[in-house]
Amino acid sequence: MNGIFRFLPMLALVALTFSACQKENLMDEPSDVPQDVIDQLSQMGFNPEGIVKIDRGYLIERDIIITEAFLQQEKRPVRVPGMEQYHTDNLVSTNGSRNITMYIKTSGFRSFSQFYVDALDEAISRYNAENLKVSFTRVTNESSADISVTKLNFLQSLIGVLGSAGFPDASGNPYNEILLNGTLENSFSVEGMATVIAHEMGHCIGLRHTDYFDRSISCGGSASDEGASDIGANHIPGTPTGATAAAGSYMLACTDGSDRPFNQDDQTALDYLY
Repeated sequence: MNGIFRFLPMLALVALTFSACQKENLMDEPSDVPQDVIDQLSQMGFNPEGIVKIDRGYLIERDIIITEAFLQQEKRPVRVPGMEQYHTDNLVSTNGSRNITMYIKTSGFRSFSQFYVDALDEAISRYNAENLKVSFTRVTNESSADISVTKLNFLQSLIGVLGSAGFPDASGNPYNEILLNGTLENSFSVEGMATVIAHEMGHCIGLRHTDYFDRSISCGGSASDEGASDIGANHIPGTPTGATAAAGSYMLACTDGSDRPFNQDDQTALDYLY
């Protein structure tokens, strides 16, 4: 779940034999990314390692999408978080209550199997069980969806990216797309896949990684700070001042593929924001 939002696996996919920490090395060299973009992202506070050009813009920190439009926005002061759960400056506007509709393609080219539909429904039910000011509903018409779930391209799936998403816009709308690895049906349970989807939904409504300050907590390997950025990294009151893999937050940067329902701190964060 590398959030930016990308959700990296710590277990090997069926067709692969490397671990998540090895997978990170496969994306260390930027691919077709102009140097001025790399410099700009670095100045904005993002970790420049592993930037990849994608259709929507750039994929950074393994699961966070930065669009060209975002790069053209006026710069804001960088905020450096400590070791806690945190959120972006932009959140979803609710006006007391807001239902966010979600669509997943189930037929035709690049469609998802029932496994993914069941996982999305489970992720939606986890949020709705919290009785927040935001709720989610799956719809069958893409034109009426606030968030569309679509497939990652095959190359990104092969190198171990589980999913990616962006953050809410300045108008208070959730990010409008979640990209998912479509090759996980035989290696993840429905509940494990629901955790991946819930993680990306968390990014769409403004949540950042619980272990932002040190990805090695969930991803292994050497300590790695994702870098502060001008999208905001604001402490959520009531959440702990440290992160552990054992606590099992669904917003940890990486997953071992297991089921991670919202823990108490996740619930505190969601309740505070929404």
